[in-house]
Amino acid sequence: MDPELIRDCVHCGFCLPTCPTYVLWGEEMDSPRGRIHLMGQHAEGTPLTGAMAGHFDACLGCMACVTACPSGVRYDRLIEQTRAVVEREHVRRPDERAVRALVFALFPYRRRLRAMRLPMRLGRRLQPFLERVNPSLGAMAELAPAVVPRPVRLPPLVRARGPRRARVGLLTGCVQGEFFPQVNAATTRVLALEGCDVVIPPRQGCCGALSLHSGREAEARRFARRTVAVFGRAGVDAVVVNAAGCGSSMKTYAEVLADDPAWAARAGALRIRDLAEFLAELGPAAERRPLPVSVAYHDACHLAHAQGVRAQPRDLLRAVPGLELREVAEAAICCGSAGTYNLFQPRAARELGDRKAERVLATGADVLVSANPGCSMQIAAAVRRAGGGEIRVAHTAEVLDASLRGLDPGVLGRSPGAGKARTKR
Repeated sequence: MDPELIRDCVHCGFCLPTCPTYVLWGEEMDSPRGRIHLMGQHAEGTPLTGAMAGHFDACLGCMACVTACPSGVRYDRLIEQTRAVVEREHVRRPDERAVRALVFALFPYRRRLRAMRLPMRLGRRLQPFLERVNPSLGAMAELAPAVVPRPVRLPPLVRARGPRRARVGLLTGCVQGEFFPQVNAATTRVLALEGCDVVIPPRQGCCGALSLHSGREAEARRFARRTVAVFGRAGVDAVVVNAAGCGSSMKTYAEVLADDPAWAARAGALRIRDLAEFLAELGPAAERRPLPVSVAYHDACHLAHAQGVRAQPRDLLRAVPGLELREVAEAAICCGSAGTYNLFQPRAARELGDRKAERVLATGADVLVSANPGCSMQIAAAVRRAGGGEIRVAHTAEVLDASLRGLDPGVLGRSPGAGKARTKR
């Protein structure tokens, strides 16, 4: 824990109303200001206690406090450093160690995750039983999508449609690639239609976001180096990412690899862009066709707060003829997904998920649009708990893809092949 970063906090309290756990519980030690106070105590020699570790574990890492802080406190760096200390010094209960071992042996590895798709879906039927065995196992079963689309095989290179404007790499992701493969396919089509050659390295692996956000430093660095090497060899103008958590971590690779100047330089040479951010910078070229649908746009925390990308997705959606964009109340408050948070802190995550689902349903929109797979699964599960059935959830890329290809809006939020194009391309 960097004492200089800790001293930047003047304990003004601007972070309090933006912090999801403080909003839920009103506890000072479960606010960013309170947690920084605990960090300062530990940095000055106070041993890490179980209670301190509990307050750090309860943080979602949503970075809403970073957006709100007038002093520019780097809480993002502080909580990552602190979680690494917790992982080194805190001895967890055996059941907690077992759940964490399961998650990190499964989610960063696509083949293992692929093998678990069917068991996780079947586990939804056993969710009450799994909940009694262990709340984290119950949460894992509840979050599984009701319908997982068939795997989508993407070629290593997709050529631009029309004049080439850029050459980009695409991160396919772990959860995104296995549970939402149609999002990667839509992203590739949109980029190609906008004049981009899309390079999709077949062995890119995990970007390390889940490990980084959970204090597993060595593992995060290993994944980061592999990702930097893969996309460094690809010879691309930018690496486009369509999962908010992945993008926010990749943008900090130079800091993550700061202990090795050569790797830090290679990481710094990569231009990482969220899909919406990149398309806004590139500017539109392809024709947008009417898409008569109302959408509620959800701000993923690691897109809005960690990357500062808020206006670009909304501008892209508003530019689609016939589309009505509806705002979700309390947009800045986390939905409770937060990477692995809804697995490790399922009760708090459920409270936040229920709160977010209520706000989403209040919009009356046809489709929920999110730019992060974890958020999509979290809110969909909360809507089911609220009795709202299976809500239609789509990614920004899928909305743009439907407009560019002239598809019926009914295809949004459904498995690939559920609808037919109105116009041929």
